[in-house]
Amino acid sequence: MRVELPDLSAMEAFGRRIAMRVEPGDVVALSGTLGTGKTTLARAVIAALGHEGEVPSPTYTIIETYDGLRVPLVHADFYRLQDPSEADELGLDDYREEAVLLAEWPDHAGGFAHEAGCLSIALEKVGDGREAVVSPGTSWQSRCP
Repeated sequence: MRVELPDLSAMEAFGRRIAMRVEPGDVVALSGTLGTGKTTLARAVIAALGHEGEVPSPTYTIIETYDGLRVPLVHADFYRLQDPSEADELGLDDYREEAVLLAEWPDHAGGFAHEAGCLSIALEKVGDGREAVVSPGTSWQSRCP
């Protein structure tokens, strides 16, 4: 499925649609080259889940956690990982327990597309806007945004 995201308001609306459907244990895997809007979409999802205030990019911390939302959320940016085994060293499984994982650069952590609860979103630049190529895991089939 392809979703056109011509501007920031479309990206925010897409983030709200995702946020309405996520459940604990899900992974929203965001891929795309630098500057395609992965962090922008992540921020839209986090805000739509009820977070008020700034959402820092986890580029340097790698993992940011958000409790007190509609569902607990872990926002991870795996860009700096050199090997997928480093995700295990971070204790990623402990963070994911009963939470949604919002993963930027998921391939750097070994990928999550094999999981039934993974919603893979590849963002691409299209003119001045973006396009999302959405691939839902089996548990997302009936609730795809």
